[in-house]
Amino acid sequence: MKTITSLYVIFLLLFISGSSHAQADTTATNLVKLELTDGSTLIGSVLSEDNQVIRFHTQSGVEMTIEKTKIKSRTLLRGQYVRGELWNDDPNRTRLLFAPTGRALKAGQGYFAAYEIFFPFIAVGVADFLTLAGGMTLFPGAENQLFYFAPKITPVRLEKFDLSAGVLFIKIPDEPDWAGIMYGVGTYGTEEAALTAGLGFGFAGGDVADKPLFQVGGELRLGKMTKLISENWLIPDSEVQLVSAGLRFFGDRLAADFAFFYPAGADTEGFPFLPWIGFVYNFGHQNRL
Repeated sequence: MKTITSLYVIFLLLFISGSSHAQADTTATNLVKLELTDGSTLIGSVLSEDNQVIRFHTQSGVEMTIEKTKIKSRTLLRGQYVRGELWNDDPNRTRLLFAPTGRALKAGQGYFAAYEIFFPFIAVGVADFLTLAGGMTLFPGAENQLFYFAPKITPVRLEKFDLSAGVLFIKIPDEPDWAGIMYGVGTYGTEEAALTAGLGFGFAGGDVADKPLFQVGGELRLGKMTKLISENWLIPDSEVQLVSAGLRFFGDRLAADFAFFYPAGADTEGFPFLPWIGFVYNFGHQNRL
C-alpha cells in the first residue's frame, strides 16, 4: 500500500507541474486539413460555407473559395500547438495500460488492440456515450479460449473531467457462468497530464465481492509522441498490490505501450517485474468533422 501511495503522490506532483507547463506552452488547434480530388492538400481554417462552396483561409495566409465537389475529404486536426509545432492527441486516450480511463470513444471511432500478444481486443463507439468492446484469447495449442465482452457508458463528458461505468464479462472454459468486474472510473486532466481513479466489484455467477478493487493511475506527456503511463491496483485483504510504470509511443492512429508491473509486497525471487506490451490501432472517423 505504501508503494502505491508514494507512486501516486509522485505522479500527482508531476501532473501539477505538467499541467502548468502545458498551459504556458500550448494552444489548442482548430485547423482543418482538406484533401482535394486533384491530390493536393490544404491546411487552414474554414471561414464560412454553404451547400456549394467553402471559404478557406490557409496557414500561409491565402484566402480562397473551394467548390465542395472538389473536396475529397475534410479532417479536423486534433491536438495542441507546442512552440509552433502540431502535437497530435494520444489515439489511445480511453485506456491506461489495460484498465479503462473515464474517457469514451465517439460514435464511429474504434480500435483494435493486442495486449501481451495473446489478448486481442476490439472496441467501437456506438454512440458518443456508449462503447462496446470484446475479444478472445489466442493461446497457441489451447483447446479452449477465454471470451470477454466489455460494454461501457460515459454519462459525464466535460472539458477536463469524464466519468464512466462499465462491466467486463469473462467466459472461462468449462465454467457455466460468466465472471468479471463491474466498475466506475473517472479521469481528470488534459491531453498533457491526467489522473484516473476508479473502483470495481468482482463477480462470478450470482456472487459479488464484498469489497471493491481500487485503481489509480495517470498519464503525463513527455514529448510529441511519448507519454509516461502508470496503472496501479489496490487489492482488498491482500498483502500484494500491483504497481506499474511505462512509456507510450504514438502517432496519428497507432500507439504502443511498454511497461513493467511489480507485485509490491510479494515474496519473489529473481526478476520481480512482469513486462507489459500493448499495441493499439485506431480506425474510424476519429478526426472527421
